[in-house]
Amino acid sequence: MLEQITPLILTYNESPNITRTLQSLSWAKRIVVIDSYSTDETLEILSTYPQVEVFQRKFDTHANQWNYGLDQVKSEWVLSLDADYIVTDALIAEIKSLSLNSSIDGYFAKFKYCVFGKPLRGTILPPRQILFRKDKAIYIDDGHTQLLENKGKSSQLSAYIHHDDRKPLNRWLWAQDRYMVIESKKLLETPDHELSLGDRIRKKKILAPLIILVYCLILKGGILDGWHGWYYTFQRVLAEILLSIHIIEAEKINIQRT
Repeated sequence: MLEQITPLILTYNESPNITRTLQSLSWAKRIVVIDSYSTDETLEILSTYPQVEVFQRKFDTHANQWNYGLDQVKSEWVLSLDADYIVTDALIAEIKSLSLNSSIDGYFAKFKYCVFGKPLRGTILPPRQILFRKDKAIYIDDGHTQLLENKGKSSQLSAYIHHDDRKPLNRWLWAQDRYMVIESKKLLETPDHELSLGDRIRKKKILAPLIILVYCLILKGGILDGWHGWYYTFQRVLAEILLSIHIIEAEKINIQRT
């Protein structure tokens, strides 16, 4: 199975992360990386891995970037990864055991969020379809991120993938602010009946940061993870506060225009 898979990764200034991600992919014969013209050491690091083939494309949307990447993949199966994902040994073993003749066309993986390398007890990240047949799938935009549409059958893997982002705080803030501009636009332009319960709560502005605080610390057990759990909770609360600020700003601008 592993011989039929090409890992696909998007990068933009991922020098703090990309080495760990590539080290977990030593089994791959070819790795496709779509880079959005990184200005740090990302390209230099990528050049040290002979199985990595880099394609550069100016970023417009996540879906367009991923679909461009799919066009560069030649194998039947794609392993879709962010540049801060770590494919664990348990996940590799599980993927290796999958049957090539199965009727399943895609597999979801659950996440363990890591803070400075320590896996936390819980995360707000939902499972993501990371492994799929190329000819059955296409990406579509969904707020600040993307969704994979799989035309075939899907299943879920039991092993976890690790999300271990070690970019500095200023880069994290830059990315979150950018994401929340797009996310606020999605929430304000989508009718309430088409939004999930979580998104309807986020649209209320005040409630979401408070709920996230309780959810991460208590329901997800972050308080038992020590300062790592508090760090993750503060990140998620701050992200929700940024979203609330952008929603308020957008609403006020719309009122002024009318």
